[in-house]
Amino acid sequence: MGDTALSNEEKIGLAAAVLLHGALVGVLAMQTMRSEVTVFPERINVSLATEVGLDAAAPDPVSESRMAAAPTIADNPAPAPQAAKPEPAPRAAPVPPKPPARTATQQPAPTRDRSRPDRTPPRQVTTQPRQTTGKPGGAPRVGDDFLDGKGSSTTTTETRAPAQAIGATELASLRSAVARQVRTKWQGRVPQGPDAEKLVTRVRFRLNPDGTLAGEPQILGATTGVTDLNRNQVARHREEAVRAIKLVGRFKVPFPVPADKNSFTLDFDRNS
Repeated sequence: MGDTALSNEEKIGLAAAVLLHGALVGVLAMQTMRSEVTVFPERINVSLATEVGLDAAAPDPVSESRMAAAPTIADNPAPAPQAAKPEPAPRAAPVPPKPPARTATQQPAPTRDRSRPDRTPPRQVTTQPRQTTGKPGGAPRVGDDFLDGKGSSTTTTETRAPAQAIGATELASLRSAVARQVRTKWQGRVPQGPDAEKLVTRVRFRLNPDGTLAGEPQILGATTGVTDLNRNQVARHREEAVRAIKLVGRFKVPFPVPADKNSFTLDFDRNS
């Protein structure tokens, strides 16, 4: 058999198919190379509490609280109940006389037609309302003189309940809540560049009992981790650390910040 000659159209189609298959193989090879991604472990900051709140550390602001008591309705003693009167013996019912025998000439007495309604109005029974007084035996009375106390004391007018005790556990929860709110403002504002992850700036600030800032945040000491590569990022690193605290403005605290525990110190770095 002789070789079959290919036409020009078949040659062009064969060449196009070879080129497309080669391009497909190249694209698949590039995607395979790009899919190799190195996963770095995420750094987790762990803060260990050295103190454990075994006992309540907060003072008792209310030594005693008055008790709830109802007013005295009457000072006179209640009268003794009266003895019940004996009921009279029931009378014997009288025997009705027998009707006389009816003769043939007597007409029967007319009877009332039951189909017609009785036009006699029914007798209405009226009852008088029961009168109540402040004397014993009347209705109970509760007025403005009812004491709404909480405790069991009768020698004070204080009705506040004792405040919640704040120990080491509660204090650690407060500091964690404050640091978490600052971290949300610090993320996204961290300076970038060579060796920027080595910079650490320590800032101290105070809070009012309602969670607002008390004064200006202060930077403690110099920023650590400074190298020749990140030296030009130090000033911006310190400014952004202070600005992150100011952006929070008012912190959401689980309870009023104690006056003797209102100072907070945070370290700012890339992983904070």
